[in-house]
Amino acid sequence: MARELAKPDQSPQHHATTPEAPPLRVIIADSQAIFRVGIRKVLALEDDIRVVAQAENLGQTVSAVAKFSADVLLFESRICPNPAEAVSEILKRAPELKLVMLTGELDAQQTVDYLRRGVRGIVTRSIAPDLLVRCVRKVAEGETWLDNRGINWVIEAYRSQATVASAPRSRDRLSDKELLIASGVAQGMRNKEIAQEIGTTEQVVKNYLRKIYDKLGVSDRLELALYCIHHRLMEKDGQAGGEPARAAAAGGGGDHPIPHP
Repeated sequence: MARELAKPDQSPQHHATTPEAPPLRVIIADSQAIFRVGIRKVLALEDDIRVVAQAENLGQTVSAVAKFSADVLLFESRICPNPAEAVSEILKRAPELKLVMLTGELDAQQTVDYLRRGVRGIVTRSIAPDLLVRCVRKVAEGETWLDNRGINWVIEAYRSQATVASAPRSRDRLSDKELLIASGVAQGMRNKEIAQEIGTTEQVVKNYLRKIYDKLGVSDRLELALYCIHHRLMEKDGQAGGEPARAAAAGGGGDHPIPHP
């Protein structure tokens, strides 16, 4: 008998929603049924989160992503032989989907590779239920979620690519306004907040960011924040070099968000 590719959540819905705040739609992709059930029960307690589908293999996951409009995909790293390639394939089909990797053990190379491929969050399967819920909400808002070790791995990976000699030239190439915008990104501010801070529009900030990326040779907000930390670009703007690092790694122990891409 053919197996159903994508299994919509059949549990009763008890979520109180309003037109102004639709629930966050989540797909759970995990090879272990007991783990899928556990996550669904955790998320079912939240009024603003709804599980719309579950999958137990990569084929079902791709089908669920295509069939159900979702905000966040919780994707187990062991669901297929090559999870990194699977991430690229899924996000090619659904570019707006926010993918959170559920994993057992990670190393630095895997963490950086997942992020470069578009993963928005990486959590262990032993994550506390309240942190998982917080992760889903933060990732849905556009932030990136890593634990302290993951953040350190990303910073070290960028430091290994950067050269100290490029810092003075990069600082000279950025205008005062570009430095202000880069400073905002390094502190975790959104484009709208940066625009309000410097008295311009959100679209102008986006245009400046594209120029800044080109000048510094970075590809997204995360790499820009790490570049600013490593090269202390904010010192010209009157900030201590460690301030962006505290903004990127604030939140105490456990998993927490960092500047969203």
